[in-house]
Amino acid sequence: MQRMFLLALIPVVLTACAGFQGGGEELVTPAPSRSALSLYAQARIAINEGNNERALALLREAQVADPQASHLLVAEAELRLKSGQVPEAMTAVEKAVKVDPDNSEAQLLGGTVMANLGRDREALSYLRAAVKLDPAKEDAVLQLVNSLIKLFEYEESVTALKELTRLKPDSAAGFYYLGKTYSQMRLNREAVGYYKRALEIRPDFIQAAIDQAVSLEAMGEVDQAISAYKALIDDSENRAPLINHLIQLLIQHRRYDEALVYLKRLSEMGLGGEEVQRKIGLLLLELDRHEEAIRLFSEMLAKEPDNYQVRFYLGSAYEEKGELELARAEFAKIPVDSELYGEALGHLAFILKEQERDDEAVKLLQQGIAAYPNRLELYLSLATLYDSIDKDEEGLRLLLGVESRFNGDPRFQFRLGVLYDKLGKKPDSINRMKRVIQLNPRDAQALNYLGYTYAEMGVNLEEALGYIKRALEIRPDDGFFIDSLGWTYYQMKRYDEAVQQLERAAQLVADDPTVMEHLGDAYLAKKEVKKALKAYKKALQLDPSKKELDEKIKRIVKGETGER
Repeated sequence: MQRMFLLALIPVVLTACAGFQGGGEELVTPAPSRSALSLYAQARIAINEGNNERALALLREAQVADPQASHLLVAEAELRLKSGQVPEAMTAVEKAVKVDPDNSEAQLLGGTVMANLGRDREALSYLRAAVKLDPAKEDAVLQLVNSLIKLFEYEESVTALKELTRLKPDSAAGFYYLGKTYSQMRLNREAVGYYKRALEIRPDFIQAAIDQAVSLEAMGEVDQAISAYKALIDDSENRAPLINHLIQLLIQHRRYDEALVYLKRLSEMGLGGEEVQRKIGLLLLELDRHEEAIRLFSEMLAKEPDNYQVRFYLGSAYEEKGELELARAEFAKIPVDSELYGEALGHLAFILKEQERDDEAVKLLQQGIAAYPNRLELYLSLATLYDSIDKDEEGLRLLLGVESRFNGDPRFQFRLGVLYDKLGKKPDSINRMKRVIQLNPRDAQALNYLGYTYAEMGVNLEEALGYIKRALEIRPDDGFFIDSLGWTYYQMKRYDEAVQQLERAAQLVADDPTVMEHLGDAYLAKKEVKKALKAYKKALQLDPSKKELDEKIKRIVKGETGER
């Protein structure tokens, strides 16, 4: 009660004072101006309440009260960005920088906005200023590095990050981005070291662990990379992308049993649907587990009888198992309007060939061509069939007869190139492969074929190297392409490089006798006789029909006996 009474008296007292001062006249006093600090505080409250319009009005009023307060302009810029008013935000940032060039927040905000707009070159001036003002400001350095990496300015990126990690030795992000920068520079060994340092600081830094595995993979440290991915799958919450990548890596390196384990894991997680089931079936075929593949594809077809891709695979599974009549029944169910019709007809023809019914096989494909003269797959199947029954000239005539129709298709040109090669017409084969590459510069198979052809001939070896390296850029883990690279080095007498590549090829395609023979030749050139002998014996074991291997082994044995 007493407090209310005193409050009630205040207007009376104020009036009395006014009357006393003014000799009885009533004076009007102006309202006191609100301070910039008070207005800023009220603006922050309005922002927290979600009232951005009021907050903006208060900030503008605060700027009138204190035009030199750059932090008010930064607050306005942040608020405008939140509302999607990017040009107005940048205007506020520019004013803030003009008022106070040493405001690191204004510089950082300007650089971040420009970078997000894809204007990284313009972002650099702001970000460099922010980092110069505070080299230990982690978010400023990292934003600068992001823009520098996009612009391939790796040296400045490394310098900024090394200074950050010197000032802040516990900056996991700093070490991570050092790894990222070196990875972009393809200096993967250095990258791995920095990723490792980031993980020592923050063991739960999943992205650093992923990128470390990627760098190990790029270095060719496949076993380490696979181990790293497997560990990540157990630790990471978002497992599916990692599992998919691991599966791809395992398949590339023909570790089909392991890939199958992870495909089944995806299936158990309810991910991937039909695509995962289909891949499981194809891996079962690769592993010669025909019964399991047949059962899986049959179950899929029971749910979706019109899935002709699965039916094609079921036919292939029966064919590989040797149950040719069951295979024929499945291939025959693939309709003419399916993209797989031509291939299915080709399989039907080859089943007839397996049954020593060559004439019927040829006739079947000829009938298919007569009915569907514009389906290239039928011509390619017939040309391949002629090849398999030693009628390459017939295949060549067939394809040349329709050259005007399919001249622009790289598959057609590739098959012609192979035919010319088998017929000993190397210049024509080379010209066709060059035509394939002209039609499709990223046809890895043609690039490798052309490079290997030159290497086998011992001519144009630098050109051969270029073609094969281009093929490997597209398919870096293809064991046969790596073999081509190693064989080219061998022909160039660069034996150390030859052995390095051929050893890698032999790991990837350990069941190929030609790869093992190439490796033996390279070892022998380096006078590593025992290794050469071992490689030759493995090659002969894989293909006992290669008499020249037997001769090479005998020459080595005689040479060793002579030395004793």
